[in-house]
Amino acid sequence: MPRVFGTDGVRGLANATLTAELALNLSVAAARVIIARGDYEPSRERPLAVVGRDTRISGQFLEHAVVAGLASAGVDVLRLRVLPTPGVAFLTQALGADLGVVISASHNPMPDNGIKFLKHGGHKLDDVVERAMEAVLGQEWERPLGADVGRVTPYATPVEEYVEHLLSTLTASSGRPLEGLKVVVDCAHGAAYQAAPEALRRAGAEVVVIGAEPDGLNINEGCGSTHLAPLQAAVLAHGADAGFALDGDADRCLAVDHLGHDVDGDQILAVLAVGLSAAGRLGDDTVVATVMSNLGFVNAMRTAGIAVRQTRVGDRYVLEEMRASGATLGGEQSGHVIMSEHATTGDGLLTALHVLQRMALTGQSLRSLAAVVTRLPQVLVNVREVDRTRVEADVELAAAVAAEEAALGETGRVLLRPSGTEPLVRVMVEAATQELAREVADRLAGVVSARLAL
Repeated sequence: MPRVFGTDGVRGLANATLTAELALNLSVAAARVIIARGDYEPSRERPLAVVGRDTRISGQFLEHAVVAGLASAGVDVLRLRVLPTPGVAFLTQALGADLGVVISASHNPMPDNGIKFLKHGGHKLDDVVERAMEAVLGQEWERPLGADVGRVTPYATPVEEYVEHLLSTLTASSGRPLEGLKVVVDCAHGAAYQAAPEALRRAGAEVVVIGAEPDGLNINEGCGSTHLAPLQAAVLAHGADAGFALDGDADRCLAVDHLGHDVDGDQILAVLAVGLSAAGRLGDDTVVATVMSNLGFVNAMRTAGIAVRQTRVGDRYVLEEMRASGATLGGEQSGHVIMSEHATTGDGLLTALHVLQRMALTGQSLRSLAAVVTRLPQVLVNVREVDRTRVEADVELAAAVAAEEAALGETGRVLLRPSGTEPLVRVMVEAATQELAREVADRLAGVVSARLAL
């Protein structure tokens, strides 16, 4: 059967492509696979799963379908209700659960939703497990009966335990390490609307909260990490030291400095990398980023004596490289930051707390700390209706890219990225000026269009 899982679980239009029936069947498949593989704590009478969701209204019926599927297949379920993705990952690990399930479409618009499965320890499922689930999806199976079906229990304190965990990661000696800082947090009307203000206030910051009135329909709507304007306005209006914008499931964040200028994921990663390196806590003095990270970030890390490993775009590839190399910090320009000393996945709230702690410890503004990265102008051109499979094979295209790279030298770079699903190639160019980047990108886009035309 065709693949159901994408790069980040199963995602689609809720009640159209992502239906209650599919959610139930996926959960049954997950239960059957972990039981068949023996991927659960053998001392338990039945496997244990935790299930959390964001604030989308469709998450309500999808949660019930997921829980029903798991329990019907003989899995005990703890319902975490609304909780950020990293909170679900933390409790999957902390409670020793055999399976974690997150119902969220992250930064996508409200009508979408998604289902993400986490294995024991709070990490994303391996591809082999996802394929095994797809293989049994919708098949007939022997159902447990009587006392063998799973039990479903609401978990009493998920937000409180997640916040306690976040606060325990701060290293400052004071019980209120962010004392004296004023911060605005935009919760995107999403899963962190309770946890984010609570964690920041308990850490000692003066907190202005926006985007924390979810009604099931307004998640990510004109707010959060995909719409920084409300955060920028609030930071300036309240005279805050910084602002942080989360996305719908709070696994990433972007920032705004005290002057209202945006601070992207590359700059956030650099601030944390420099701080951890200075403290001797940056694994192998290496940070993992993707090929989309700005050349200014790579240059800044080189100047700081920090190595950079780059991966394909996607936080799962960043995490894979971190685990393989022993790096403890990685992330993406989009604001996914993984601090593996404290989390198994990207965590926007954890990131915000540690950036603020760096500000408090150094006495420097976020603007000053982020200035370690001088971002090069970047232009991205999408070339459509081309054969994306021939990007690496076309000799003339390779020669054109090599010529442009030689002309740019160390002051810029070129990246061609074929889409994984569409007849499209993305041409990304960084250069010393916006005008030069645009000229090079347009020239290469013309070569791509001519050489790879369908």
